[in-house]
Amino acid sequence: MPLSLSIRSAQPLELETDLTVFGVWAFDPSKKLPDAIKDVDEALGGGLLALLKKEEFSGKPDQSLSVPALGRVPTGRIVFLGLGERANVKDPATRTFAAKAGRAAVADKAKSLVVVLPDGLEKYLRAVGEGIELGTYRFTKYLTGDRRPKESLETVTFVAGKKAPADAKKEIALGQKIGQAVNLTRDLSNEPSNILTPAALAAEAQKVAKANGLKIEVFDYKEIQKRGMHLLDAVGRGSANEPRFVHISYTPSKKAKKKLVFVGKGITFDTGGISIKPAAGMGEMKHDMSGAANMVGLMAAVAAIKPNVEVHALLACAENMPDGNAYRPGDVWPSLDGKSVEIINTDAEGRLVLADALAYAAKLEPDLLVDNATLTGACIVALGNTYSGWFANSEDAAHEFSGALKASGEQMWRMPLIEDLRDQLKSDSADLKHMGDRSGGSITAALFLREFIGKTKNWVHADIAGPATSDRASGWNPKGATGHGVLTFVSLIEHAAK
Repeated sequence: MPLSLSIRSAQPLELETDLTVFGVWAFDPSKKLPDAIKDVDEALGGGLLALLKKEEFSGKPDQSLSVPALGRVPTGRIVFLGLGERANVKDPATRTFAAKAGRAAVADKAKSLVVVLPDGLEKYLRAVGEGIELGTYRFTKYLTGDRRPKESLETVTFVAGKKAPADAKKEIALGQKIGQAVNLTRDLSNEPSNILTPAALAAEAQKVAKANGLKIEVFDYKEIQKRGMHLLDAVGRGSANEPRFVHISYTPSKKAKKKLVFVGKGITFDTGGISIKPAAGMGEMKHDMSGAANMVGLMAAVAAIKPNVEVHALLACAENMPDGNAYRPGDVWPSLDGKSVEIINTDAEGRLVLADALAYAAKLEPDLLVDNATLTGACIVALGNTYSGWFANSEDAAHEFSGALKASGEQMWRMPLIEDLRDQLKSDSADLKHMGDRSGGSITAALFLREFIGKTKNWVHADIAGPATSDRASGWNPKGATGHGVLTFVSLIEHAAK
């Protein structure tokens, strides 16, 4: 059941609820209480300032303080969340605040939640709607008995410090839809691989397209072979679960200002193929389709926003397995655009399926082409688990993507396309080797992908291997699949529509 969200102007302590969360701007606890929480102090009988001093709570961004209401007001518990300096709060910080409020409600097993927005946050209501959905996310589909949560959050009431703007409900509702779209990508990524095969992932994309009035084409294995997607064929042929290629598109009712094409890697499970991975950690390879999952969620968000740009999302889906029919190191395979590729290591399969997808995308003649993939461990070595790396073939593309990142608040770092490393892709038996040396591995992967974008002037490659999943809840991300990238892509589309 989806969360029921509402906004009103009211005295928050008069509302009956399981949990009340106050956002608190940074203040000096050695002087006086902020005006926004004086009523709480009075209702609880005083002493709140002394408690804040003792706990060293001053409204900094990562601070929180929980106080039992003890029956003095009609809420079970009151939580204060620091927001930091008012001048520093934009959409990302507001989204984080709302997500933390939602996470606090889940931890408290609350059915109802009141979130008190201090003066200034009424400007960022869409981010509030996004954050509450993202923060309350849990993947509990396969839990049974005592493991299954007994309670779930049902209603959230936002209380505006000032009078809510006229479009408040609309903004919160849009934010909720975008948050739900990101959660959809999380659900897909968290699905076990025995359930989410390439065909099942394509079927999920079809459900989203049908529900949102989007156009969709799904190529089965025969169609993939017929169209000459030989690299996608190579990766998928070792599995009993045949590959799929998915093309979802949105066309605005008015003449589109631009055409944007997004591509996602959809390896629903990656054993490494003949170059098989070590057993430790292999179970996490169910998340190797996170780039394609992002495409499904992105198109759900696009349908909600209805931007005045044409948007295409491509999913290259396969399962990389060892088998008597699997592709091998040393093989030479043709690609969709005609280049021949020598296979070096079958565990570098993602760039192969992306190569055919990018060649297909180039034929759509996009103004901007973006691909995203859990592509290389080298990117994690370079940037850690919380940042993804991105590459651009033009400064125009880099400028657009940088602006989208600033608006979304997602953590990505631009990486260089070092031309000297391209020599590592030279093959004695084919046009290209599909990987280079270990050093600079994320860069040579990007250089390989660039070979397949044709005449596309503006292209961005995002290597999301690190932050596609998280081992702990942080910010608006949960433990497990995060949906990292979707918010940036949404921002990119909205900016293109202006």
